[in-house]
Amino acid sequence: MKKKAWIVLAALLIGILALYGCKKAVGTPEDNAVSSEEEPGEEEEDTGYKFGFSAIDMDNPYFITLESAITEVLDKEGYTLITKNPESDPALQNEQIMEMIDEGIDAIFICPVNWIEITEALEALKEADIKIINVDTQVKEMEYVDAYIGSNNEDAGYICGEDLLEKRPEGGKILILECPTQNSINERITGFEKAVSSAEAGFEIVDRADTNGEFQKALEITQEMLKEHTDIDVIMCGNDQIAVGATTAVNLAGMKNVIIYGVDGSPDIKKELVKSDTQIAGTAAQSPIGIGKEAARTGIAILDGDEYEEEIYEDVFMINSDNVKMYGADGWQ
Repeated sequence: MKKKAWIVLAALLIGILALYGCKKAVGTPEDNAVSSEEEPGEEEEDTGYKFGFSAIDMDNPYFITLESAITEVLDKEGYTLITKNPESDPALQNEQIMEMIDEGIDAIFICPVNWIEITEALEALKEADIKIINVDTQVKEMEYVDAYIGSNNEDAGYICGEDLLEKRPEGGKILILECPTQNSINERITGFEKAVSSAEAGFEIVDRADTNGEFQKALEITQEMLKEHTDIDVIMCGNDQIAVGATTAVNLAGMKNVIIYGVDGSPDIKKELVKSDTQIAGTAAQSPIGIGKEAARTGIAILDGDEYEEEIYEDVFMINSDNVKMYGADGWQ
């Protein structure tokens, strides 16, 4: 009996030790391979590109439309766009671009407030190996830029001058409202001056002023200029925002014979052109929708390592009272 009891007891001890050994092995790498899948609750790694967008002033409908066109293309690919508003302040633009570098952008769309002062930010972007797509108006130091997409701005000014020669073949006195810190406007004014200087009739540029490209400043400056130049015939404006300000000033002064040119083809100007008594003679139209989509496609191609064009210039065309209904006054072309 005692022998049997010892045999049973030995069997129980062996069983217990075997169970202990199995339990000890549970959780070891050999018996429990770690899954390559993420643990529940862990966020999936973001593999999409992150872009930045910094344009002159997001209160300007042109840049709002440009941003929307870029966003439309990026959204289809599942990519992110971070937008900041410099509010026409070059120092703020540089500061915001530094912030976007810290936020981990892969590429940026830039329309500089000041084409010279933006260089500091361009240097920082290059140092961080962030791709630069320069949009609408060029930076001064183009060697930092991976691609440029914009309109042929000199042509835009030139076709305004050509239209003026048809409307006022007898010549006249001209005011120019510009913005030397924006190269797109510089080129438009250059194109306009080339066109009018080729005319047989005498056109005289009697005054010019920096409006910073803004409506309110254009309004105030034009009011002052009209006090001194009461016999003015034409005002050439570097963009449509300036042209709206100039138009307001001319109307307040009751100067019915002055005609005004802008550049952009904005809905505000097209609504003016529909009116029978407007003083807007025309606008050299560009397409922020076309530029924005082309810029987005270019940015993606650069990051993907695909071939792309380093410079793309969209065509410009004149919109005046004769053809404005073809383009519609409620939106951009």
